[in-house]
Amino acid sequence: MAGKILFLLKGYPRLSETFIAQEIRSLEQAGLDIDIVAMRRPTDDRVHPVHREIKAPVSYLPEYLHDDPWRVLRGLAKVALRPGFAVAFARFLRDLSRDFTRNRVRRFGQALVLAAEKPTGVERIHAHFIHTPASVARYASLIIGVSWSCSAHAKDIWTTSDWDLSDKLREADWTVTCTRAGRDRLASLSSSGSVHLVYHGLDLERFPAGASPLLGRDGSSPDKPVRLLTVARAVEKKGLDVLLNALARLPAAAHWRWTHIGGGALTGALKQQAAQLGIADRCEFLGARDQQEVLARYRSSDIFVLPCRIADDGDRDGLPNVLIEAASQGLCAISTPVSGVPELIEDGVDGVLVPPDDVDALLNELQRLIADPALRQKLGKAALRKTHRQFDHRVGAAQLMALFAGSAPDEARSVEPADERAA
Repeated sequence: MAGKILFLLKGYPRLSETFIAQEIRSLEQAGLDIDIVAMRRPTDDRVHPVHREIKAPVSYLPEYLHDDPWRVLRGLAKVALRPGFAVAFARFLRDLSRDFTRNRVRRFGQALVLAAEKPTGVERIHAHFIHTPASVARYASLIIGVSWSCSAHAKDIWTTSDWDLSDKLREADWTVTCTRAGRDRLASLSSSGSVHLVYHGLDLERFPAGASPLLGRDGSSPDKPVRLLTVARAVEKKGLDVLLNALARLPAAAHWRWTHIGGGALTGALKQQAAQLGIADRCEFLGARDQQEVLARYRSSDIFVLPCRIADDGDRDGLPNVLIEAASQGLCAISTPVSGVPELIEDGVDGVLVPPDDVDALLNELQRLIADPALRQKLGKAALRKTHRQFDHRVGAAQLMALFAGSAPDEARSVEPADERAA
């Protein structure tokens, strides 16, 4: 069994990163001893139930060095004479020459604090995200002489420089990521061959399949509008502006209502867009909500829509956990074949895929699914079966436990259905 693992997170707890919380809880249940250190304090005003179940103690690094300069200086004084400090400082200077930014300096300062204040008994640092958390983990591991590993996800894979990724992949014991597309990119930059595909998965006891969606809603009655749902941060890569443009072009005779759950910097712009398109009265922006309310919304909706795209800076999703959550409720989804989405949705089999940024294609599929509740149910049931067969959290937890124990993970990804309704 692995010793104590320090999980280094960018922020904790975060409503938008349920997949990390679920992973930590699953690993705790499997027997892993975990301490959590976060680089940023929480900004959400609520937490998911899974956050309250996690037993690991949580501590925080200074988010900005000027917030607590004396803490950084105490950290420097404590570790400066350690044998690994000179190596770590040399690595930092080399990185700084290629990335001459305050952000790079901040990560080294955070690493000093982490190295100086490392909880007793930690035998490994595991960073979630291969950009800034992995930088802090890498420098701290060199200073204190413990191994480190990494979970890479989405934006961090696609917006980090190749040289930075290559250095981290070479020095980490191993790296996991949650999509084949992400694994292939990282593997192309790795000389060690230690990049593994591990899906996040769901705790299906936390997401038990609810009642089948009502078949009566086909958009023909103003009293029974078809309920469309999106759960996503309001950011460019989610394609929500494309969705609003498609919704505005639906025929006047089609009755629908769209709900958005999630925070994000573009929320105000999306509300303004909805008003300009004349559909604000059919659009509901709820902001961030906890897992229980989100689950209730999945169960009361007819279609889940997430038209992902690749943002101008290269940012993109991995395999959005919300698509797996929607599938666990038998909710038919429309999305795009970006990154890992096709690893969950096979077009026309267990969901619908349209090209990113294609308003016409999205409009056509929305019209088709709004008018055909039987097709929605057929696709949703297929998605439910796939979720129970391939995206149970127990599979990923077992693979990670093997890696933490020093073994190769089992490549098998299937388990017996956890619910008879998924069979």
